[in-house]
Amino acid sequence: MSEVYLSRDGYAKLKEELKELKETERPTVRQALQRAREFGDLSENAEYAAAKERLMFLEQRISKLEDTLSRATLLENEAIPEDKVYIGATVELIDLKRDRELTYMLVAPEEADFEAGKISTTSPIGKGLLGHSEGEEVEIKVPAGVLNYRIVKISR
Repeated sequence: MSEVYLSRDGYAKLKEELKELKETERPTVRQALQRAREFGDLSENAEYAAAKERLMFLEQRISKLEDTLSRATLLENEAIPEDKVYIGATVELIDLKRDRELTYMLVAPEEADFEAGKISTTSPIGKGLLGHSEGEEVEIKVPAGVLNYRIVKISR
């Protein structure tokens, strides 16, 4: 498996989610599963089936989080060039078609949050920005067409 690059904030959020799932969610779902078992015939017990499915989902999420955290490397510990767009960079752009400013932070897929302006380096826009410098104009193909941006500023 490959390394996962995370910001300190992203790492902390995943650790907190893992703690919440293990200490709160898992015991709650296990209690619901036990209560559902007490209703008897499991073959026609919707509560049991729902609780069992929820527990399976939780265990998969816990496993994924543990795997991700075990492979995590904090971005601040890496010598990443600051003059080009790479993971961890905050990029100020001008959308040349709509003449409006946008700001994105490029992050690992595990901490992407479009509403917060954090886009994955594996997304079409993220991939299209990687390796470019301030002042460059980039053309990025996305499913909805082509985007044209000018990179105004790169910061960390």
